[in-house]
Amino acid sequence: MKAAIFHGPHKPLTIESVDIAKPIKREVLVRTVASGVCHSDLHFVDGYYPFPAPAILGHEAAGIVEAVGPQVSEFKPGDHVIACLSVFCGACEYCLTGKTHLCPKRPARGKDEPPVFTWNGTPVNQFASLSAYAEQMLVHENALVKIDDEMPLAQAALIGCGVTTGVGAVLNTARIEPGSTVAVFGAGGVGLSVIQGARIAGARMIISVDTVESKFAKAKELGATHTVNAKDDDPVKRIRAMTNGGVDYSFEAIGLKIAAEQCFDCIRPGGTATVIGMIPVGQKIELDGPAFLREKKIQGCSMGSNRFKVDMPRYIEFYRQGRLKLDEMITRRGKLEDVNEAFRAMKAGEVARSVLMFE
Repeated sequence: MKAAIFHGPHKPLTIESVDIAKPIKREVLVRTVASGVCHSDLHFVDGYYPFPAPAILGHEAAGIVEAVGPQVSEFKPGDHVIACLSVFCGACEYCLTGKTHLCPKRPARGKDEPPVFTWNGTPVNQFASLSAYAEQMLVHENALVKIDDEMPLAQAALIGCGVTTGVGAVLNTARIEPGSTVAVFGAGGVGLSVIQGARIAGARMIISVDTVESKFAKAKELGATHTVNAKDDDPVKRIRAMTNGGVDYSFEAIGLKIAAEQCFDCIRPGGTATVIGMIPVGQKIELDGPAFLREKKIQGCSMGSNRFKVDMPRYIEFYRQGRLKLDEMITRRGKLEDVNEAFRAMKAGEVARSVLMFE
């Protein structure tokens, strides 16, 4: 099969012929149909987070089951599925208390078993238990959710990460109340999903913050009521002025130290700031200590605190009802060979989401 090989930070991915193993135990072989290009992958390409090369990146995908291992009972060939990096064991304390997204014992092949991928006879590392920049994925059944055949797979792929992360941050992690005021730092794929989550939850004011003016039209299309260009204005002062003291909830969806600090500073007393973005390894967030005397809170978020086998079918229903806009989030479609261009366009702020199509 063809796959995009990651050779290390600051190096372009190359398209190579890679061998993939047959499914064993509870594994499922999936033919990749669509793979979204998420900013999280770019963190590894740019060297902000380490990952051993060679590897196959990609973690936001949908496809069709081709084969299953002997212990799989949930899926069969022909099933349409969304993959999720929140693969879980189902038996640890986190899983048994409903926090499968925090499972520390994610199932994987043992060292005594054949590698999932080989390239010219050399093992290739699997990324996020998925590796979606490839024509096929070999994953544990607890990394998949079955969807109906009528759901477009390009749109379904977005639910695999960006949408679940952003919408889930609002509905599951922060659990905002109807009528709340919200600020969202970053208007990329995750930030736009946060905006949509806030709209779905009934926020009365949704402020989109970014430094790229061209992004605000899409933010407004998806639910933002106000915008702040952080390149031209101090976003904290602007948000406080717009809201008479600060927002009830704020979300950082970029992965920048300064944005996380501003995310906290712009909330009102009793407000909650949620950091979603992947802040580079080793960076510290500095907050004003006395602010905590006003019951201001800051929290992290992992993949929208998802229960993806339940949440993703619900998001599909939101899409069908017109409440979750996915068609509008796909700015460009391309092929696997366009992955490096997709990264460039993302860094340039030209796209909400690029989706690589395999058929």
